Amino acid sequence: MQKRKPLIWCLTLIAILCLSSRSWAQESSDYSQIEPRHVAKDFDISASMDALAWDNASPVYIKHQVQPNDESQAQVKTQVKVLYSQQNLYIGFICQDPNPKRIRANISDRDNSFQDDFVGIFLDPFNNNQHAYEFFVNPLGIQMDGMRTGNNEDMNYDLLWYSEGKITDSGYRVVMRIPFKSLNFPERNVQDWSIQFLRNYPRSTRYQFAWTDVDLSNSCLMCQNGVLAGMQNVENSNTIELLPYGMSYQSSSINDAEDPRSGLDHGPLKARFGGSVMYSPSSSTSLNAVVNPDFSQVETDAAQIGANETFALYYPEKRPFFMKGSDLFGTPEDLFYSRMINHPLAAGKVTQQSDKYSIAFLTAYDRDTPFIVPGKYGSSLVRSGVNAYSNVLRGKYNFGSESYVGGLLTTRNQQDGANYVGSVDWNILLTDHYYFSGQLAYSDTKEIQDTTLFDNSRTYGRSSYDAAFNGEKYGGSLISAEFSRQAKYYSFSFEYKSFSPTFQSQGGFINRTDRRQFEGGQSFSYYPGKDWWSRGSIDINGSWRYDFAGQFQERFIYANWWNSFGGQTNVSVSYLPVNDERFRGEFFTKMHRTMIDVNSNPMDALSFGGHIDFGRYVYRSQNPNMGRGYNVSAYTTIKPSTRLELSLSYDYSTLSSLDDTQNYYSGDIFRMTGRYNFSKRLFARFITQYNSFNDQVQIYPLLYYKLNPFTKFYIGMTDYMNYYDRSGPNGFQGYKQTDRQFFVKFQYLIRS
Repeated sequence: MQKRKPLIWCLTLIAILCLSSRSWAQESSDYSQIEPRHVAKDFDISASMDALAWDNASPVYIKHQVQPNDESQAQVKTQVKVLYSQQNLYIGFICQDPNPKRIRANISDRDNSFQDDFVGIFLDPFNNNQHAYEFFVNPLGIQMDGMRTGNNEDMNYDLLWYSEGKITDSGYRVVMRIPFKSLNFPERNVQDWSIQFLRNYPRSTRYQFAWTDVDLSNSCLMCQNGVLAGMQNVENSNTIELLPYGMSYQSSSINDAEDPRSGLDHGPLKARFGGSVMYSPSSSTSLNAVVNPDFSQVETDAAQIGANETFALYYPEKRPFFMKGSDLFGTPEDLFYSRMINHPLAAGKVTQQSDKYSIAFLTAYDRDTPFIVPGKYGSSLVRSGVNAYSNVLRGKYNFGSESYVGGLLTTRNQQDGANYVGSVDWNILLTDHYYFSGQLAYSDTKEIQDTTLFDNSRTYGRSSYDAAFNGEKYGGSLISAEFSRQAKYYSFSFEYKSFSPTFQSQGGFINRTDRRQFEGGQSFSYYPGKDWWSRGSIDINGSWRYDFAGQFQERFIYANWWNSFGGQTNVSVSYLPVNDERFRGEFFTKMHRTMIDVNSNPMDALSFGGHIDFGRYVYRSQNPNMGRGYNVSAYTTIKPSTRLELSLSYDYSTLSSLDDTQNYYSGDIFRMTGRYNFSKRLFARFITQYNSFNDQVQIYPLLYYKLNPFTKFYIGMTDYMNYYDRSGPNGFQGYKQTDRQFFVKFQYLIRS
């Protein structure tokens, strides 16, 4: 019974905090309000704002500076007008600029214009400071959207809405039309929504302006929104969306991977069909289903260097079905990672939101299910042909300002194995600036019985269980808790994390276990407010880690200085004065390292940056050693015109023994992306990537048309070429094509 006390105390504390939360509200410092004018009939939007309805709308002004400091007024004038009908929300921006020729604006794909001038809004229909839609538009009407959760942003989030923009002799104008069918909001006759109007103004530095007087001492940005008040009888009910797709593809692969002269085996032309359906009976409820969703050909993952990495690498989700509503499933620790549902035959999802709570449920039948088998010194990613049935249930209750308590339950059943995980998580605003957050979880695992799929003798801590898929059954726990202060000038945090050796979340991204970790850090920020030296910070962080047997594993102290200079140039310098680690029985000390980061966007046509870290590292082999090495990365983006964009990135990593007699590894990855944007809807993209670690060149040409984020047409190919060095009379030296695929895909959104 003694081991249960920490869990009981944590749950008791959460209950006390919940009951006492009414007095712990971090109120907005500004009570700005706008009452949009109602229009009886919808109209086509135009950046000229020539519709008569705009003349009768009362304006508000974006006049407060937020970045680089909150102690100044906006340098340029921005007027905002808001209208609404029964079906749509209309927002118009009239942006003055003393030198319109310096406006940064490019024709590009959506979500790719954050270095441009732009205007936008944060919109929180539930007015509870938990989630907010983000809508941004550049001066040429290019859209960017996302979902804000607390102070975190997910810019993979897409919605259906409309925008127009144009540059004028005095600045630029932008108009948005946002269908209420694209939003979730409370079911009530009169709507009062939290809203913030923003303008991004990139010049000598990156200025950002807001409608309300935002105080950076208040860590809650959404708490300082104004109010969009008095909208009556707006509609979002009985909405149906159908998103069918069809694709055709032909794949070829080399006949004999060991013989570069064996030629390609050209497979048959194949077809694939699938799609999704969404039904919203009300503005707060959504039901979704998908059959045979597509992924992989169009969106390519950028390669990551994993030569000295023993843990599974994380890649972002890109499939629309899993991205939509993903904010409702998130927890502090990644106990649900949708890419662990790899190749679903079918999936369904139900979400329900209100200002006080949210409930989300997802179910999927997956094919070729992957496994992440975690450990203390490394994890194993096992790809399989196993089918699995997965379920995820998430609920949150919101109270006070920013505070919530939530629960998550995940299940995954496959063959004769299963994994069940239950957790509770919370974020409590104790008083101004101070937060208490964390998560508790327990997992119950029954391995599948198939050592041909994965057979590994490493054990989980001091237990008798090993990593092999031999049908063992065990449970494990997770504890995470953090106390923090978040403020303008001084912030700190103290955190404890514990992952037992046998904790597994097969539907999540937990790749490291058998650890008890203590972390602490503090940050000092300063704001000189000059064009050439606008702001910066000094951070000091430390961490101590032990395994569950009580053996010391790692400690480090990390010091960082960051500063923003003129020309939108940021410089960061970090140093590890203390860095000691135990790895596979060997204890390594004095692994000092230095890290330098630079990024700059001095003009519209050019941005560049780089990173270097150098010093001593552990060579993480079965017989580990300490070595000396460095990692270098660099990138640049060049825009010869408003339609053409060229991006180059380069990563290099090397590690040698301390006496330089042995090179443990060296290699690089080069990636080049070229985009030509014929219009706001028609694009051509060409990606080539070289990876010296596997001597492979990858090529991805693509032509695509986007009517909106969901209605699209693609035609492209993937091409892999491997390097061969075969000696002898029939030998071959050079690159040879080993895999190739042509594909055409079309999907179309139908909404009623």
